[in-house]
Amino acid sequence: MTVFLIGFMGSGKTTFGKKLAAKLKLNFIDLDEKICIANKVESINSLIELKGFDYFRKTESETLKSISIGNSLVSTGGGTPCYFNNIDWMKQNGTVVFIQVDEGVLLSRLKNTDLDQRPLLKGLDEEGLKTFISEKLKERLPFYEQAHFVFNPVNEKIEVLVEKIQKL
Repeated sequence: MTVFLIGFMGSGKTTFGKKLAAKLKLNFIDLDEKICIANKVESINSLIELKGFDYFRKTESETLKSISIGNSLVSTGGGTPCYFNNIDWMKQNGTVVFIQVDEGVLLSRLKNTDLDQRPLLKGLDEEGLKTFISEKLKERLPFYEQAHFVFNPVNEKIEVLVEKIQKL
């Protein structure tokens, strides 16, 4: 079984993903971490500064498709499903779960992180961050909503999702 977690940055894909992987008895894979290791950089931010967004998105897709699937839960980047038909590939090769939290939760979580470590958020103030989240979420929702399951960890129980995934 392979599960792919998709959702906006700050939705909790990594934190929630580790818990879900443990409950499903799957290996946890962080796609960004794999990309950093393969490119010998400390962070996605460093990679983008060195090589640019186009290189990052291409590498992200190649890395995603090179992961040996099976018995794994893969936490993807916020934009992963939106490029190079990645959402179609994930749906064909596993179960896709959209971690959906509302804009207020995203804003609250993201404004309490180091925005300079997130290339798309660098230099934004709170109002700019709020606008960015709203606009980027609208742009990405058509991709996110193609997931097999939509799950809101703020008001749904992980056990319900585990049951749904196991039935599928």
